[in-house]
Amino acid sequence: MCTSFKSVLRGWLGSCRRLRNARICSPQEKSCAQQQDLGKGRETHCYMLRNGLLDSPSSITSLINMYSKCNRIGYAFGIFNTASPDRNVFAYNATIASLVAHGQAEKGIELYREMREIGIIPDRFTFPCVIKGLSDLMNASEVKKAHGLVFKLELTLDVFVGSALINCYLKFGLMQEAEMLFDRLSTRDVVLWNSMVNGYAQTGQLDKALEVFREMCEVGVVPSRFTVTGVLSVFSEMDDLESGRAIHGFVVKIGYGSSVPICNALIDMYSKCKSMEDAFEIFATTEGKDLYSWNSIISAHESSGDYDATLRLFGKMLSRRVRPDLVTVTTVLPACSNLAALSHGKAIHSHILVSGNRYDTNDVLLNNAIMDMYVKCGSMRDALSVFENMRNKDVASWNIMIMGYAVHGYGNAALDFFRQMRDRRFRPDMVTFIGVLSACSHSGFLRQGREFLAQMESLYGVVPTVEHYTCIVDMLGRANQLKEAYEIARSMPFESNSVVWRALLAGSRLHGNVEIAEIALTKVLELDPGHCGSYVLISNAYVAAGRYDEVIDVRDLMRQKNVRKVPGCSWIELKDGVHAFINSDKTHPLSDRIYAELLSLTARLSEQGYVPGT
Repeated sequence: MCTSFKSVLRGWLGSCRRLRNARICSPQEKSCAQQQDLGKGRETHCYMLRNGLLDSPSSITSLINMYSKCNRIGYAFGIFNTASPDRNVFAYNATIASLVAHGQAEKGIELYREMREIGIIPDRFTFPCVIKGLSDLMNASEVKKAHGLVFKLELTLDVFVGSALINCYLKFGLMQEAEMLFDRLSTRDVVLWNSMVNGYAQTGQLDKALEVFREMCEVGVVPSRFTVTGVLSVFSEMDDLESGRAIHGFVVKIGYGSSVPICNALIDMYSKCKSMEDAFEIFATTEGKDLYSWNSIISAHESSGDYDATLRLFGKMLSRRVRPDLVTVTTVLPACSNLAALSHGKAIHSHILVSGNRYDTNDVLLNNAIMDMYVKCGSMRDALSVFENMRNKDVASWNIMIMGYAVHGYGNAALDFFRQMRDRRFRPDMVTFIGVLSACSHSGFLRQGREFLAQMESLYGVVPTVEHYTCIVDMLGRANQLKEAYEIARSMPFESNSVVWRALLAGSRLHGNVEIAEIALTKVLELDPGHCGSYVLISNAYVAAGRYDEVIDVRDLMRQKNVRKVPGCSWIELKDGVHAFINSDKTHPLSDRIYAELLSLTARLSEQGYVPGT
């Protein structure tokens, strides 16, 4: 009896020691998880193995959590699998959270279904992870089922579960469900308010986003930096400069003015509201500029059409050793295109190729941007090289090449690419036919152009638009088929626009047909009276016909309507950068020498029989 009692007592004392040791080890594992100290975590794991401390559910949970936080998801899942009899809701929660956090949402949801099948009831810590996993899998119907269980278990008003559901509904664009749940929650922190503001903003419900922001301020929730960036994005989309300035003042008042993300949002807001001076001032005074700061200001200048400044800022960015990303290069490449800055474009292309894994060189959008740059810079050979080396192509890739060959006068090459596109089973779209018809226009392929227009809908299912008819009018105008061009412009199956009549006006001016030019001008002035190009075209037609009184009348009409001719601008790319010249411009520091050289060249051309204006 005595011996038996001693044995039981020893067993009980051993259990107490193990329990005490397990309670000591669990906080150690938690500390290792927080510090992501895998070495210490493994040491503690070994100690627990040697001392038989893995029969405690809390020990298992702490180990799963530690390995998960140290990015050892395989070890975490292994611990869970070896603890079959001791699995409880906490072990399931830790493992589901680990799988979802590491991009294995499908496995996490499988575990959730398993725990339901064996009768373990999910708790307030299970659902946030499960809902996040279902959100990652874009499974809205399963989210609604989980919401039903949450309601049944009376967890709907829990702030963590409610927040997870709201964020999930926002991701799916289910604003009504999100709003109903948000209104029911008694505890709503600033993060949840931010989610609602951004959710409405992202779904285009800008007025509702501002309504939530106002309500947030009225109930005394202090806006965070994320609130400010969300509201600024709303004013950017609404083009509301005045309200944006008010938020800027609020930002300075509450001490957020030095926050780099907020400065970036302000740059974006001011640029989209067309206040470039304010945007650049914010950028210039921002301390600790990051990649997003540079991307914001570069994008602002590119969007405003200041391509020269775009390239200069890109150069400064590189000189400050800030490494560009995909957003940077896809913003700068169009600036190179618009300036025909081929050497700059080639330098960016080289940077992409030598940057290793920093860019996905098989990315279709990136390759299309590079190809488009080469096309617009007139280097079809380089564009073709990019096209041929692309592993993945889309319809836009083919369209870029077709349009490139078309505008550079290689009509046969453009139509050959169109045939190849069809042979590779790519379906032509509206843009494809603009390129094809442009090729016919620039190369004088009248028969093919007429055939393509007739076949667009019947063979390819593409309904012709005003842009396609404009290409046909331009094609016929270039070929001096002005009466047919006029009939098409007059009788097309929808209302024509000023571009159609301007194309007819250009063809009339080219072939000296003043009669049709006057008809086209009347239509253009009805539709777009402020466009200076139309007045210039008719004026040139009158000059060619020797009708100088009408030229004077046109100029008087321009003065009456306050229409001013936009000066012509040219760019030339040299080793030290891109130089821009406006008509009669004398701002360049070497303008005297440039004009002297220009006069010399003009004199030589005149000696060879050149007559200005012909």
